Amino acid sequence: VVNVSKNLFGTGRLVRPADLTLGPENCEPLISGDSDDMVRFEVELHKCGNSVQVTEDALVYSTFLLHNPRPVGNLSILRTNRAEVPIECRYPRRSNVSSEAILPTWVPFRTTVLSEEKLAFSLRLMEEDWGSEKQSPTFQLGDPARLQAEVHAGRHIPLRLFVDYCVATLTPDQNASPHHTIVDFHGCLVDGLSDASSAFKAPRPRPETLQFTVDTFHFANDPRNMIYITCHLKVTPASRVPDQLNKACSFIKSSNRWFPVEGPADICNCCNKGSCGLPGRSLRLSHLDRQRHKMASRNRRHVTEEADITVGPLIFLGKAADRGVEGSTSPHTSVMVGIGLATVLSLTLATIVLGLARRHHTASRPMICPVSASQ
Repeated sequence: VVNVSKNLFGTGRLVRPADLTLGPENCEPLISGDSDDMVRFEVELHKCGNSVQVTEDALVYSTFLLHNPRPVGNLSILRTNRAEVPIECRYPRRSNVSSEAILPTWVPFRTTVLSEEKLAFSLRLMEEDWGSEKQSPTFQLGDPARLQAEVHAGRHIPLRLFVDYCVATLTPDQNASPHHTIVDFHGCLVDGLSDASSAFKAPRPRPETLQFTVDTFHFANDPRNMIYITCHLKVTPASRVPDQLNKACSFIKSSNRWFPVEGPADICNCCNKGSCGLPGRSLRLSHLDRQRHKMASRNRRHVTEEADITVGPLIFLGKAADRGVEGSTSPHTSVMVGIGLATVLSLTLATIVLGLARRHHTASRPMICPVSASQ
């Protein structure tokens, strides 16, 4: 006996009984009314293609509930996913068992739902104390921008987040030109190699969170006073030791060396070579590891373990395009200033000429010597 809530996904969107079957032979549920909250299956243990396994202590009957939604009427869209819920009924071999209904031992539905979920990645600008999201996107050139990358793991196994690469562009398109690479080679913060103090923040606040700073800049020979930053984020199991493909490395100028946020120090050596494995490759979570020894023959979907996230625009004060914010100089004002400077220069030259003329006139007059009375 299996009772299934019509609110199967817990979202308030009810599933249709016609979309539910039990076992490999797709046994249908009992007829239920529209007002019923539950869908009920009653089948014999050896029916519907159920399998049986004899262990030392129990008889284990295995089956599964299948939700296979189909479009309604003439529509060609679906609002729920296909899902498979494994079910086991265990009967102890060393005690009495009656023919009454026995509560089946369920593999929790969330184990199947998690295989369908997508992880929620985020990239945010943070305030100076890292305690809250930055309210204003404006910066003075050279000021550090504090970025926090994060993944919401839900009920997944513990995860560790990495920033695989980051690029700055003038538009949200990460492939636009010009561009400036901030993080490269699977986690090397290469922007810190220049005159910037850009670096990952260590230690992490949590394995699923990674913080780093980037000294703000603008593109030369371009009047626009804003940039966008796009980062490729990915996760690995938190239990996995960081390696060359999954790392967070900063360049420390005082020691002229690369250092990782965590893991062996030598995983950053490849940052100097500019080669840390194959481009674009990342280690994916092993779904087989998570489901080993549990219904290995069932097909399940993988979780999305990486994503490209864009933050911006970051707006810089002080550039030519931003002078309107700080006080602009119109063409008319520029002309008036030029006329004023020319007038001052003319008066100065006139004064110098008059002074020289007077000096010359005084020098050219005859000197008259006074004659004494006795002469």
